[in-house]
Amino acid sequence: MKDLDRLKAQRLADPETRTEYDALAPEFAIARELIAARVLAGLTQDQLAAKMHTTQSTIARLESGRALPSMRTLTRYAEATGSHPVIRLTADRIGLV
Repeated sequence: MKDLDRLKAQRLADPETRTEYDALAPEFAIARELIAARVLAGLTQDQLAAKMHTTQSTIARLESGRALPSMRTLTRYAEATGSHPVIRLTADRIGLV
């Protein structure tokens, strides 16, 4: 794991790479929340897909952070995991007067 950490640190030392990486943070945060809800519900991707009447590959795509769920999909995902979505917008204090 130290090699991976070292590689990540080297890549993120480049300002352009860091900017792109930081821009993906919201998508990865959503993916982490989805995975956490599924794991907490004790479901596999296959089981969750069956409950949502979709495919395992769709669940994998949502949990990868590469595809943002629509509000409808997010609600269905939450219902299938026995949870509920909470959307909150917070002020970005950087640059505010």
